Amino acid sequence: MKVKLDENLGRREADRLRAAGHDVATVCEQGMASAADRQLIEACRRERRCLVSLDLDFANPLLFRPSDYAGIAVLRLPPKPTADDLLALMDALAAELKTASIEGKLWVVERHRIRQYQPEDK
Repeated sequence: MKVKLDENLGRREADRLRAAGHDVATVCEQGMASAADRQLIEACRRERRCLVSLDLDFANPLLFRPSDYAGIAVLRLPPKPTADDLLALMDALAAELKTASIEGKLWVVERHRIRQYQPEDK
């Protein structure tokens, strides 16, 4: 899976996904640090990469409609997170990406579950 890590995720997280076999680009490596959310998500759309972020704005399907993108994964850390908490979320995401498609979907990744946004049928 092709993913892009937002600037709030670092090399350890990128290495974790790469070790699981994913094609990872990072905002920092691509010189996009401090880019506006719209610029970032559009770059992901052009590159056909799933965005992985801690930024809760990306979990709002009214701002960023998941069906327009290669996928959006928002990581939800506990109130007092540790480095191990973040790595556990990355491992959960990597495992789910091997068995399920995130294309056009929003996943909210938590310690013991992944919630998938399902738009209401009209």
